[in-house]
Amino acid sequence: MTDLSKIPVTVVTGFLGAGKTTLIRHLLANPGGRRLAVLVNEFGAVGVDGAILRDCADDLCPAENIVELANGCLCCTVADEFLPTMEALLARPVRPDHILIETSGLALPKPLLKAFDWPAVRSRVTVDAVVAVADAEAVAAGRFAPDAGAGAAGPDHDAPLAEVFEDQIAAADVVLLTKPDLAGAAGLAAARAAVAALAPRPLPVLVVEEGRADPRLLLGLSAAAEDDLAARPSHHDGADDHEHDDFATTVVDLAEIDDPAALAERIRRLAREQGVLRVKGHVAVAGKPMRLLVQAVGARVRHHYDRPWGADPRISRLVVIAETGDLDPAAVRAVLGA
Repeated sequence: MTDLSKIPVTVVTGFLGAGKTTLIRHLLANPGGRRLAVLVNEFGAVGVDGAILRDCADDLCPAENIVELANGCLCCTVADEFLPTMEALLARPVRPDHILIETSGLALPKPLLKAFDWPAVRSRVTVDAVVAVADAEAVAAGRFAPDAGAGAAGPDHDAPLAEVFEDQIAAADVVLLTKPDLAGAAGLAAARAAVAALAPRPLPVLVVEEGRADPRLLLGLSAAAEDDLAARPSHHDGADDHEHDDFATTVVDLAEIDDPAALAERIRRLAREQGVLRVKGHVAVAGKPMRLLVQAVGARVRHHYDRPWGADPRISRLVVIAETGDLDPAAVRAVLGA
């Protein structure tokens, strides 16, 4: 039975660019009367998702309830980052009814779940559910399969991606397949089959578009995941710690650009030629008062103007993430014209 004195926490996991932030934006807009708090974690040194979510702040989730931790994964910084941040959230004058945690796309969920067994938080919070967000098109294409063997990406190359993805599925209470328009019916069926093959137990799998999942299906599941760790296996069970040596990030500062389409093509070139996994950030476009939000997953690039720069400095800055052996910061800067 759920202890009603504990604040429920929903952990939103999923690989880079799967749609975690979009989902959380939808939950913030549809809280069902709950006062929410959000902890968002970025792998790179520059936070983008926190800024996106702060634009959604309102009376039920004020800006001070949206806390960002950048330049590392919570699964590696539990004692130094996660626990003090949780204690600060719990000490706020108005206690949140529900806490959402958006992990880095490279984070392993299980070390974070173990942290909820620490005395400092166990008596005060419980993991209501782990929600794994998966890009249906990418899963169907086998981008996370260690034996994909397509092109230059052989089994060894794909192993780090596969391990992260498999750990995220294994920890989940529910899986959301995103971007169904890109996957198509056959892709969705393939993605469902891939998830079922990886899951250590039967899991509900929901298809969502633009993060529009019914909060009643995600919040209030009372899974108490911290008491159910044995049913959530990890590739790193038994390891003393986990480092993200397989992945690296670099930050690229750009001058104002004239043509967003040309920038998008340069980003696609990075994916094709250098195996870049993720690019995101804000860019200043000459003559435009609005920020251009750039989000890329592999060669799939999206960009739109999200809000005016206002008093913020017009700084164009992109975070680029790739597997360690693929990332050449100088080559990345050359392609982007930095």
